[in-house]
Formats: sequence, C-alpha cells, structure tokens
Amino acid sequence: MTRKTAPSLAAVAILVIATVLYPLPWLVVRDGPQWRFAFPGWQGTTFTLRWMHSVEKEDWEEWFEVTADDAIEITGTRFKTFGAGVPSHAGTETHLEDGWVVMTGIDRVVDPLAVQAAVEEHYRLIFAGHTIPLSRGDPPIILTFSILRVPLWQALPALVRPWLS
Repeated sequence: MTRKTAPSLAAVAILVIATVLYPLPWLVVRDGPQWRFAFPGWQGTTFTLRWMHSVEKEDWEEWFEVTADDAIEITGTRFKTFGAGVPSHAGTETHLEDGWVVMTGIDRVVDPLAVQAAVEEHYRLIFAGHTIPLSRGDPPIILTFSILRVPLWQALPALVRPWLS
C-alpha cells in the first residue's frame, strides 16, 4: 500500500462506517410492526397517496410533505367530484384544474398517518415519480406512515423492497 492510497482507504472506511451507523431520516411505511417500505425522509420530501373513492369511483389524491420537525403534513388534495363528507373548501385555496377540484395550503400535521389500504380502492403511493401499489388481500391492511431516524443498515431491507416488486 502506498502513502497515497492509505488516506483514501481511511476516508472510504470512515464514510462507510458513518453511513451504516449514523441515524438518517426515513419515511417508513409499516404494516403492523413490520417495515414494509422505507424511503429517504429528509425535510421537504414529498409523496402522494392516490386511491379510488369507494362511492364516487373516481381517483382521489392527497399530497404530503416532511416538515423540519420530522413530521408528516398534508399540504393539499385533489378529486373529481364532491361526495358525502367532502368539505367545500380546505386550506388556503380551492380551484378547478383540468377537471379536478384542487385544495392547497392545508398544511396540517397528520403524523403518524394511518391508511386502511383496501384492495377495492386501489391504494398507491407515488414517491419520486414511481407508483407503488399498497393494497393487498382481505381484510384491508392498515398502513402507518411515519418519519424515523435510524441507521441505513436498519432501513435497508424496507428501502430496497419497493424496487424489487
């Protein structure tokens, strides 16, 4: 080993150890106690939940963002038709956009976020442009979304799972 490679190897070793041991923020989706999925969960991370409304039979979306306090906040929603229990407005702005009713500026913490992902409602998570199916089997599963700070090694199995299915 030369004098030039020793510092490089030491730097790589320190980087690997820090990555494996240092707690990072993860958006974790759990099915009971089991981690089903994990995604990077830094402040400002956004994701969307999309499903088919059980009565209206139209897709519905809710948009979420990770706050500076490692909390999940609903920022907006969009849907095609009003139904029972749907407010006439929420947040700071409600408008029509390409046939959708869009409500933005909701900015309400919903952490942890619990979702009953029924197969009939075809629940999907949209993260970084990728759509991941959430619904499976009967009875419907209840998924819990939260931000957890853990080392990479602990999140790794749930981190790779969405890309393998």
